[in-house]
Amino acid sequence: MQAMEFDLIARIRDRAGGRADVVLGIGDDAALLQPPPGAQLALSMDTLNAGVHFPTSTAPADIGWKALAVNLSDLAAMGAEPAWCTLSLSLPGADAGFVDGFLDGFLALAQEHSVALVGGDTTRGPLSVCVAVHGFVATGAALRRDGAREGDDVWVTGHLGDAAAALAAMGAGAVSDRALRARLDRPTPRIAAGRALAGLAHACIDVSDGLLADLGHICRASGVGARIELAALPASPALARFAAALRWPWQACGGDDYELCFTAPREARDAVAQVLAQAATAASRIGRITAGQDVVAVDDRGEPWPTSRGGYAHFA
Repeated sequence: MQAMEFDLIARIRDRAGGRADVVLGIGDDAALLQPPPGAQLALSMDTLNAGVHFPTSTAPADIGWKALAVNLSDLAAMGAEPAWCTLSLSLPGADAGFVDGFLDGFLALAQEHSVALVGGDTTRGPLSVCVAVHGFVATGAALRRDGAREGDDVWVTGHLGDAAAALAAMGAGAVSDRALRARLDRPTPRIAAGRALAGLAHACIDVSDGLLADLGHICRASGVGARIELAALPASPALARFAAALRWPWQACGGDDYELCFTAPREARDAVAQVLAQAATAASRIGRITAGQDVVAVDDRGEPWPTSRGGYAHFA
């Protein structure tokens, strides 16, 4: 088994790539990395388990893509520039075909963002993937959750609800719309948008567990509330075919969007639109920050929208 493990590690190392700031990568007890002067190190880590964070039928390349994407999304929410990552793979067996397919997706996204894979681990067990990403942000310039201010606009990038709609279709035994399923399997980390918002946004978070739940984290950290207009939530063409009553729960509570939700002052509207256009990222204003602590969603008549849940609960 040990020989098989080292074969898999060699397979990964041969495809990992590198960067000039990687002094020593895969192959020793630890990597040696050189951060640039004047920057703070942003670090995030997420674990994805089969049947929990991705359907067991998911293609290996899509698992690889998503495992890195959800971590890069955290760096995007901080306005950080990605640099390095580590990868821990738990596999039921030494499946070289799975590893090759996984790396096809993982490294395609890594190359897109100039991320070097610098270390990790392989072990036998249930299919599980743990990735840690490291990035840089200028000292004191990171976007955080605790800066929202009363009167701020609330914005969200891209579209919401596609991934949740795909999961709902699968749960009902139906075939998911291809565009919706693609958003579940291959989310887009909004790196360029996050970096563009530095200095403009007051607070930011990535939408992983559901818009209302994740915006709630901003509100609690900032000591404010929020009012969200459900009719303003952006929907993709594939999702817009669904009636609002069916679509809104997916958009507001579904999760797995990996878009950015951020707050910014009203007077920065034009500047926000300009920098996001330059980052080739669509964004929509969906509400405002209020006094208090609660996140309130209202329907197209301005009436409070009742919901039994705000988002995904990891231990529910």
